[in-house]
Amino acid sequence: MNYNIAVVPGDGIGPEVVSETIGVLDKVGEKFGHTFTYQYVLAGGAAIDETGRCLPDETVEICKNSDAVLLGAVGGPKWDSLPGDERPERALLGLRKALGLFANLRPAMVFDELADASPLKPEIIEGGLDIAVVRELTGGIYFGKKGTVASTDLGPAAYDVEQYAEEEVRRIAKVAFDMAMKRNRKVTSVDKANVLESSRLWRRVVAEVAKDYPEVELENFYVDNAAMQLVRNPKQFDVIVTSNIFGDILSDEASQITGSIGMLPSASLAKGNFGMYEPVHGSAPDIAGRDLANPIATILSAAMMLRYTFGLGEEADAVESAVKRFLSEGYRTPDIAAGKASVGTKEAGRLIADMI
Repeated sequence: MNYNIAVVPGDGIGPEVVSETIGVLDKVGEKFGHTFTYQYVLAGGAAIDETGRCLPDETVEICKNSDAVLLGAVGGPKWDSLPGDERPERALLGLRKALGLFANLRPAMVFDELADASPLKPEIIEGGLDIAVVRELTGGIYFGKKGTVASTDLGPAAYDVEQYAEEEVRRIAKVAFDMAMKRNRKVTSVDKANVLESSRLWRRVVAEVAKDYPEVELENFYVDNAAMQLVRNPKQFDVIVTSNIFGDILSDEASQITGSIGMLPSASLAKGNFGMYEPVHGSAPDIAGRDLANPIATILSAAMMLRYTFGLGEEADAVESAVKRFLSEGYRTPDIAAGKASVGTKEAGRLIADMI
């Protein structure tokens, strides 16, 4: 089989971790008889430098015509002075909207070999941790009406509108409940229904969807309580479903309690099998080009691509097993070395590819 992948290396450490991930995918192709064809496109700061725009039309068209998108990371202080609509991060919002990527899946798991890297007490994560955050990705306050008011009683002001339609909530809820059916059959819906009208709609629609999944337990948390419970008792969670802004915050918190944000992948899915796959971490410009970046999150994102978009479960298992073997044999990148000897980005990628 031949699979066409649009590749967005991005900024900072993005090109480095993407390069190692391509090496892993090539090894998968060699071992399992597949061909992966890559078409490299620009987005983010690299696109601004080259074209003056963070998301060129050509990039969108190539991504639309691919089978999946692999993205490194975008952004950096170099472009911080640009207006909001011209910043590199707007490329992500643009891609999500243009490609219909309404569901963001972020697993947060603790690898046994890295349990001591978690900032939580050992007794809190003893026995492992495996949480899936399902974040609505194309609605809410990030995409709502926004603007400024020149004069109010308290001076100039700015506003951003949080708005959700019933169907936006319904389709993301279905993703969460379908995922829960394959896991531990529990969904925690996170909102702020005691204050926000949009959250009251959210809670009502999620409850309606839950009626179609009688085997799945549904609980509702306010976002402030959910943030507290994630560090107090994270093992109570299985699948968390929430809005764009709350999911942005909670998924980062969930990733950090695992010990290293450099270990965690993500998938952004449209209807059908199409998806964009990227690591949870950012562009880390301070270590770019120094062979220090951890490529595992991007490699595991590629494993999610194999599983969710291409339907290649055995191949995805092989990649995940190679990562576990890499860790079990004592290899570490600097971010997870905790004072022990470490290997660089390129060596980590080569070792994991060799373990496929």
